[in-house]
Amino acid sequence: MRKYARLREPYKAAGNTVEDAVYKIMLYEAVEGLYLFMYSSLDAVQCTSDRCYDSLEDLYDDWNDLIDEKGWIEMEDPLPYCQHDAFIPLRVKGRNVGKPEWGRFETLKDGVWIEYNPR
Repeated sequence: MRKYARLREPYKAAGNTVEDAVYKIMLYEAVEGLYLFMYSSLDAVQCTSDRCYDSLEDLYDDWNDLIDEKGWIEMEDPLPYCQHDAFIPLRVKGRNVGKPEWGRFETLKDGVWIEYNPR
């Protein structure tokens, strides 16, 4: 399960700078645990930080009062080998063939995997 939400106001954790503020969040429930991904802009594709939670109740207790009126929005789970925190199909290059090139990514465009350049 994946859901995302936008925050009513940028959230700054203790010690964070304005650049570290959180504008949207995504929850991802996997077999190994429950993750909350945090994004430093509304148009961010990948998260800037994450947290693990023991339960959905704990996660909702921490965040539900901070999200906007649209609430949690359901999303599809990521495609195989893709990053769980990404809002687009995005995977580490070579991960699908067992030869990951860490730090290099590719994205699916018009049915073809191409090099991903976030700039």
